[in-house]
Amino acid sequence: MEAFNEKVAYENPLLSLHIFRTVRDGLGFSNWHYHKQLELLLILEGELDVYLEEETYQMKAGDLIILGASELHRDRSTSRLDYIVLQFDLEQFFDHSSIPYIRYFTESHVPLSKANYIFQENNSIKAQTAKCIQEILKETNRKDTGYELAVSILIKQILLHLLRGDTRKVLVEQDNFDKARLKPVLDYIENHLAERIAVEEVCKIANMSYYYFVKYFKKTIGLSFTEYVNYRKVKWAERLLLTKDLSISEVGERIGMPNMAHFYKMFKKYNDCSPKQFQRKMLMWQKN
Repeated sequence: MEAFNEKVAYENPLLSLHIFRTVRDGLGFSNWHYHKQLELLLILEGELDVYLEEETYQMKAGDLIILGASELHRDRSTSRLDYIVLQFDLEQFFDHSSIPYIRYFTESHVPLSKANYIFQENNSIKAQTAKCIQEILKETNRKDTGYELAVSILIKQILLHLLRGDTRKVLVEQDNFDKARLKPVLDYIENHLAERIAVEEVCKIANMSYYYFVKYFKKTIGLSFTEYVNYRKVKWAERLLLTKDLSISEVGERIGMPNMAHFYKMFKKYNDCSPKQFQRKMLMWQKN
């Protein structure tokens, strides 16, 4: 089975999201493909068969499904089809307060598509999620002032609907991790982003051994300690690039990544572009 890695282009660099409404006429197959973004499909008219590696979903008007990041899929339409496609980069919609919930959507145990039972069994959540998708489409089409905030809120509402509707605990694990135990660690990270943050130091703050801490952090947050620190540093770098008159090397120094090769590598990991390209794209967008 051949499959291609679909590259999703974002219209607005401030939003790691792509949404569009499209119409297909007659019989049509898509090739097997995958992408790093989560995807939701909402059928407005017609029927669509969506094929995953282990499951097939037969969708009609009013139905919607979610597909996980890098989850292999293809689809087939048999008649006129009108539908909305929403694709977004999960990590970009989590901030300091909500990032502990990212682990529910990272698919470390089961594919995210397993959560589609929620839409099949709970018509209320299906309707609310469909409304969120349609509102996101309206916001991105109108582009009223602050629409980026509105879209971010709507994405979080969709994720919240899934979390609270997960009666089978596909997403929400049975045991509740004590996130409060990590709050001093997360606060320490935010206050020391300009420095090299040693895991040994935060182990003392958490009062845990090294091996217990790294496992506990990964299980609770959904990212490894190093991934999380780098993620927060890059987020700070993004703000500095847009709000301060600093060179790229000065930004790297400010966020505690003086090694430019490492800084560029980490920045590109989360933005698919260099710091300079990011800055140029953002400033051009803001001027428009």
